Amino acid sequence: MTETVVRTCPLCEATCGLEIQVTDGEVTRIRGDRDDVFSKGFICPKGTTLGHFHSDPDRLRTPMLKVEGEHVPVSWEEAYAYISDNLRPAAEHSAAYLGNPVVHSIDAGLFSRTVLTALGTRTVFSASTVDQRPREIASGLIYGMSVTIPVPDVDRTDVLFMLGANPYVSNGSLATAPDWPGRIDALKARGGTFIVADPVETRTAQEADVHLAVRPVSDALLLAAMATEIVARGHARPDPADEDTLMAVVDALTPFTAESVAEQVGVSAHDIEDVVDRLGASPSPCVYGRLGTTVTPFGTTASWLIDIVNALLGALDTPGGAMFSRPVSGSKNTRGQDPVGSAQSLGRRSTAVSGMPIELGEHPVSALAEEIEAGNVTALVTIAGNPVLSCPDSDRLDEALEKLDVMVSVDCYINETTRHADVILPSPSHVQKSHYDLAFANLSVRNVANYSPPVLPLDDDGLAEWEVLARMAAVLGGGTADRAGAEFVESLVYGQIADAAAASPHAPEGLTREVVDEAVNHAPGPDRILDVMLRSGPHGDWFGLGDGISLDSLIAEPHGIDFGPLEPRIPGLLSTPSGRPEFAHPDLMADIPRLAAALGDERSGKLQLVNRRTLRSNNSWMHNVNVLVKGRNRCTVQMNPADAGGLGLDDGSMAEVTSDAGAIRLPVEVSEAIRVGVVSIPHGWGHDRPGTKMRIARDNAGANVNVLTPSWSVDPLSGTSQLTGIDVTIRPV
Repeated sequence: MTETVVRTCPLCEATCGLEIQVTDGEVTRIRGDRDDVFSKGFICPKGTTLGHFHSDPDRLRTPMLKVEGEHVPVSWEEAYAYISDNLRPAAEHSAAYLGNPVVHSIDAGLFSRTVLTALGTRTVFSASTVDQRPREIASGLIYGMSVTIPVPDVDRTDVLFMLGANPYVSNGSLATAPDWPGRIDALKARGGTFIVADPVETRTAQEADVHLAVRPVSDALLLAAMATEIVARGHARPDPADEDTLMAVVDALTPFTAESVAEQVGVSAHDIEDVVDRLGASPSPCVYGRLGTTVTPFGTTASWLIDIVNALLGALDTPGGAMFSRPVSGSKNTRGQDPVGSAQSLGRRSTAVSGMPIELGEHPVSALAEEIEAGNVTALVTIAGNPVLSCPDSDRLDEALEKLDVMVSVDCYINETTRHADVILPSPSHVQKSHYDLAFANLSVRNVANYSPPVLPLDDDGLAEWEVLARMAAVLGGGTADRAGAEFVESLVYGQIADAAAASPHAPEGLTREVVDEAVNHAPGPDRILDVMLRSGPHGDWFGLGDGISLDSLIAEPHGIDFGPLEPRIPGLLSTPSGRPEFAHPDLMADIPRLAAALGDERSGKLQLVNRRTLRSNNSWMHNVNVLVKGRNRCTVQMNPADAGGLGLDDGSMAEVTSDAGAIRLPVEVSEAIRVGVVSIPHGWGHDRPGTKMRIARDNAGANVNVLTPSWSVDPLSGTSQLTGIDVTIRPV
């Protein structure tokens, strides 16, 4: 029998709708859902491969226990018994690592923290400190909450200036928008201008009307100069309520002008002034930065300055500028709060060995290896992550994991990280889980909602992902590792959210916890928790006491519901002492002297390494799917012909790339698209370590660029690792 179902793709932040054909229990075809209210049929190569993931013989379907150095299948009971006997006693010196896929799963998003709570650890690492943490820190300081992140209103802007982002390949990040190419085409069709700052003429930069081939790690300098030039050139039009605060920031940025930063940024003062004039002449300009602006020593400062520039242009919280989503499922800032008594601040905690900052409750992942080496961490839980490939100083971390007394992983593969685990608990495949994008609804360029039920049933003896995690939490808390234990943990999560809904100051008269429980009719698990969140959200039905949506009504709309474009939300979403954005927050202002010192930095004369994305890959996820890795080798070091020729390297030559942290070997790809003095290597590769069980990935191993990234170079405000602008040398081999 053949049937067609629709669901949202969970593989990246674009949240594209998929139309999936299922024949006799197997996925036989996937294409874009043309009726999806958000993506309208757009799909990338990754989205077509969910069936390949599901049928991959290397995907784990039963728990694995390491016996005499080899992973062997065991029952769930045996796996949880090992955790009870070994991990629970080691909890005092335990830590956890949460990988990027956690935010792509409603199960993991809601239940990972139950494991941490039961474990009792405050030592938490995540992929955030090799990603977006500086943006979250800046938002927390400015707006009072780290989740209050402005996104580009790309569908209404008429001048978009993009720094350090390549959404034509990545599909976008911290700006959830399916079909970036189509949206940029629409921008141009309405007479708009697209400007990109990037050391590489990426696929996105190729479409730009103006491309600034800036030097790596120069974004903060460029933005600081733009802020002062906006004022000097008569383009400032801030909200009157924020003018004094913004002018105080501009006064502090006096050392930065187009002329003073030009050499360090690597473009002319005229080019900087031209971009400022284009933005200033626009009725709806927008500045947006992504990974290239955050994984630098000035990541937090650059994120702050993006908001300063937008605010000076009158482009913050206005249509066509940088705006704020209003998640249908609710968020900490959904309805805003009254002004709070004290501002957020930095520097309250630091790591034991190197004193790196611990912010938003998480340790910098750069510190994980040294904390293990020092004996501060002897037990580790990893959930849906592969830090051996995705984190700095990879060889050192790989060796450190061998020193652990006990390691437990929740993952569907034996990869470069989980090969160290004593126990691996498998999660189901993507098509075996329900799906709702809790995280990315907070970053969406439109307010939409879309729920996806599972496409296929669980494997024989398989457990839902939420139950895998809830059972672990139960056993770590001294309970039973069975369905009853999982449902007890789920009841705690549900109860917390249901109590909050019943006690909400925005709830209609008559709402009680009893009314909530009576109205919610879904079985224990993420669905009934999501139902509470939807019904108490900004468009909810308040459990039958009002008009609005519920999970049932959302299920009845399989292509999603569009709640319209973004709307202005300041001051309502703020949680700050003043009730206004804290643009001149002391912790941010205090970093200006360090940035000013960078004006005098002397370049090393070495090549500078930057990262890159590939369309058929997402971090290290996709490399065991043959249709995505076949063809030309994508793990190369891209070099400008002038740099390659000067070193005696040709296209296809093998080269050794060396940094202060390590060395790797890989083929050269000569390209005019990259700036002289800059080289580029993609991340997520290096599948050649012993003990992994990913055959296709091993056959297409590539080289791990994070062997080259130093663990000791971080943004001092957020602890985020420097992953771009790293000094390297290259020689033929």
